[in-house]
Amino acid sequence: MNTRTRRDVLRMLGLSLTAGGLLAACGGSDEAPTKGQSAASPQATTAAAATTAPVKPEQAALKIGYLPITDAAPLLLAHARSYYQEQGLQPERPTLLRSWAQVAEAFQSKQVDVAHILMPAAIWMRFGQNFPVKVVAWDHTDGSALTVANNVNSLDDLSGTAVAVPFWYSVHNTVLQLLFREHGLKAITKGDAKKADRTVKLTVMAPADMPVALANGSIAGYIVAEPFNAASEVNKTGKILRFTGDVWQNHACCVVIMREEDVTNKPHWAQAVITSVAQAQRFARDNRQESARLLSKAGGDYLPQPQAVIERALTHYDHAQYGPAIRHPEWNSKRIDFQPFPFPTYTAELVKLLKETVVEGDAGFLDRLDPAAAHAQLVDDRFARAAIAATGGPAAFGIPESLARQERIVV
Repeated sequence: MNTRTRRDVLRMLGLSLTAGGLLAACGGSDEAPTKGQSAASPQATTAAAATTAPVKPEQAALKIGYLPITDAAPLLLAHARSYYQEQGLQPERPTLLRSWAQVAEAFQSKQVDVAHILMPAAIWMRFGQNFPVKVVAWDHTDGSALTVANNVNSLDDLSGTAVAVPFWYSVHNTVLQLLFREHGLKAITKGDAKKADRTVKLTVMAPADMPVALANGSIAGYIVAEPFNAASEVNKTGKILRFTGDVWQNHACCVVIMREEDVTNKPHWAQAVITSVAQAQRFARDNRQESARLLSKAGGDYLPQPQAVIERALTHYDHAQYGPAIRHPEWNSKRIDFQPFPFPTYTAELVKLLKETVVEGDAGFLDRLDPAAAHAQLVDDRFARAAIAATGGPAAFGIPESLARQERIVV
């Protein structure tokens, strides 16, 4: 990959994000799916039997990259619990990266083999930038929130202020703007927000910088993954106005990605990785406090946040305490949950919502993208199906036996 392309990646995914060229030099299809194409392909939708074939020794190496957020928990717990080794893999210690720019750079330049990334970013990489990325599993569900200053009590109070998002192509930006539209607010990316115009200035900010910016008053709120929402709660510098999982039930945020060539050429390796991730997801569901310990400095030292903050992000979802931040207690959701199956209906609905979401740069590829067909080209669910079968079946993850669902979005 040439220097210019890498510089573009850092510019695109860093704090000065736009939607200009990212990975065209990396190859892949340059055509978005069009209406009329099948929403499913045999490769992407046929369940594979849980494989017991050993990973070839020359293919056993595994390098994982991650951002220090709870979204990465399954990738990290699989290392902490030696699940990768049990599947015949030889993992290096996961590499902590400080920004989405570094995650993308490490992934595309083959410094890491597997990473987690925002699902909308994967859509943008595949169809907007022609990078041959494959989504092979979900990493988690929900696990994000809109955190605001203590003097902000409603969405209306955000009018005329600035709110931070982690990336233009993120479920955070998508859900936030959905909330804005329902409440008569308008998102802008340039100029100053005005209360009289009911505008809110969106700014891209690294997740780790968000709690500090909220505390010093440079933003009125931010929407991001855990444990940065829990951090502001613990430090009493902000409060949660709304959980994203209470808007879009059991939505994905970060997903597990591999390069298409690895999925094609190393299927047993890919299966071993995803089976390990599924084992870790089941462990996290059943052992939340221990998972927080393993992720913190007291355990595996994977995340820099204090154990109490990580534990809060994994466990604390008190309906009475949060009041209107949780408007759908009947959903029986968790603050964050874990399961690997990438539902096609989610991909399709996300593409539809992205078409209505304000982003910087050229988003014209979305106009050509058929929501149903996008899933078949981006996602390969064979490994997740086999992993689920090998680790207790759908019921062990709280998902339908049919591996089908309808999306529920209620603002």
